[in-house]
Amino acid sequence: MTLGWFAQLKKVQYDSMRVGSERVSEYQGVFLQVKYEGMASEKDLERAEDPENGTTATESTAYNSDPDKAEGGIMAEGAIGEPDSDHEEVEEMDEGHLDDLTTASIRAARGKGAEESLQQVVTKTSVKSTKSRISRIATNLTSKSKKTRLAPSPLPISDLDKGIVGWESQDDPEMPLNFPETRKWLLISLLGAITFISPLASSMFAPGVLFMNETFNNTSTILSSLTVSIFVLGYVIGPLLLAVSFFPSMTTGHFTYNGQPLSEIYGRRFVLTGANVFFAVWQIGCALAPNLPSLIVFRFLAGIGGSGCLTIGGGVIADLFHPDRRGLATAVYSLGPLFGPVVGPICGGFIAQRIGWRWVFWILLIAGASVTIGIELFTRETNPRVLVHRKVKRLSKELNRTDLVSCYDTHGPAHSASHILINGMIRPLKMLFLSPIIFLLSLYMAVVYGLLYLLFTTITEVFISTYGWQPDICGLAYIGLGIGFFSGLLVVSKISDPTVVRMTKANNGVFEPEMRLPACIFFAFFIPISFFWYGWTADKDVHWIVPIIGLIPFGFGMMGIFIPIQTYTIDSFPSFAASGVAALTVSRSLFGAFLPLAGPSMYASLGLGWGNSVLGFIAIGLIPAPLLIYRYGGKIRKEYPVKL
Repeated sequence: MTLGWFAQLKKVQYDSMRVGSERVSEYQGVFLQVKYEGMASEKDLERAEDPENGTTATESTAYNSDPDKAEGGIMAEGAIGEPDSDHEEVEEMDEGHLDDLTTASIRAARGKGAEESLQQVVTKTSVKSTKSRISRIATNLTSKSKKTRLAPSPLPISDLDKGIVGWESQDDPEMPLNFPETRKWLLISLLGAITFISPLASSMFAPGVLFMNETFNNTSTILSSLTVSIFVLGYVIGPLLLAVSFFPSMTTGHFTYNGQPLSEIYGRRFVLTGANVFFAVWQIGCALAPNLPSLIVFRFLAGIGGSGCLTIGGGVIADLFHPDRRGLATAVYSLGPLFGPVVGPICGGFIAQRIGWRWVFWILLIAGASVTIGIELFTRETNPRVLVHRKVKRLSKELNRTDLVSCYDTHGPAHSASHILINGMIRPLKMLFLSPIIFLLSLYMAVVYGLLYLLFTTITEVFISTYGWQPDICGLAYIGLGIGFFSGLLVVSKISDPTVVRMTKANNGVFEPEMRLPACIFFAFFIPISFFWYGWTADKDVHWIVPIIGLIPFGFGMMGIFIPIQTYTIDSFPSFAASGVAALTVSRSLFGAFLPLAGPSMYASLGLGWGNSVLGFIAIGLIPAPLLIYRYGGKIRKEYPVKL
């Protein structure tokens, strides 16, 4: 090839030929060096892409999700991404680069100086070569950057020869963990909708209390506060009836008994729909209440129904998602309990003043009934134990066999419905008072939740008396909290699951639930800021926008505490996750119901400045709680297990 190239160049002037030959030799060497470096980079990248494989006692190691697996076992072990079907074609293109360079340089030399033409040709060729190398590296990096997952635990499989009914395979589409992503997120979205409406009802009536007092001639500030907070007291009773469930152990792969009174017997869908209907029906009672005592009772009963979605939600998330996916699902699901109480007063203020306080409950009835109908029409049962029990009944009838049992009934004796009911009501209380971890987390969340409802019952009065706002626009003062909640949600949903995966890999593949808590340490510092900021600016009658902005840190910090603690509880007690969530719900609902009753007298004695400062000092004292649990929680959880 070199002799033919020089024969062609003899038609050009001697100087051009001499310069051109020197430049071609130089650029040929450059090109070969670039190609060699590209091949070396690919080899280095392939060596660097060897993932961390193998399992530990918790079976929490990185693996490629099913869509990334090679078909037919063609891909080598440790390979990432899809096979490079264009690899041979790219290599042929690289081998032809040198010939292309020679041909192009001859044509350019005939019309222009050899040096200039060769410079342009080689530059273009080098760019193409570099792009080819970069594209291959980018493809590999893109495949490598696909989100790493933790290895799932194996599912119990059917063995009809032994009379055991389970799942047909690890990819059984009937298993909720294997549901399509669209179906999973449809279920979470509908669950999130009713979980938004229930807490919405807890605070939506707050701006209408002034008008209710005129209707019933009430002058007691305690009774006025009780009409709002009594709804949250219903959240204490409901979880004791609905909370406890069967959950898969993510460390052993087995589903163990922990007795959910109603959803274990009838399924989550039935219980959720029943609770939602109960919630909606008592909105009619509230709207038609003839006196103040009846209104308080009806609000309490509505709160019991409204607790269903808050209690069942944790179980549904555990049914549908593996541990490394629960952070995002919990963040979406937690929108309701945090945003509902913020949006409620904004809507309630306009409704109460424009069309009457009773219409607050009629609108809640319409919204609750609509979502309940949607849940009943579009959701499916997710409790794996209930699904397998139904499968046992079907196969027993089809195969005419009476010896078939559920794979989940082989690990313990069957229990009567009454035993399940009693044990299920007691278990959340045992976790709350016998588990140091649950007690501390419940106390921390309860105090923060109580502070939130303390703000709910006082913000309206503050902006009416201090800033002269009308009741219909007082709800806009809650926008600061809403902005904080939304900002915190974005941050938590972004960092939760990736942090767990990264820390699990750094911990030699061992997943620990305490990996959920580092974010809490950061967010805890934002809670006290709002009380000092909001309290003193409102006390000194600073422009109204300043105290509203001062509420943003509280919303931001609360979201960063609420979501990780709830996810940590599910991960720490996977077999008793709903019991743990119930314990959290019971404790925070008690504080949310009764702590606001102390608000009016406290502010009357101390004023807005020092009254909120006291709450700020309490929040400061609680900051070390997540740090201590992060450092010592795992040791306490393993050395002092709770017998449930």
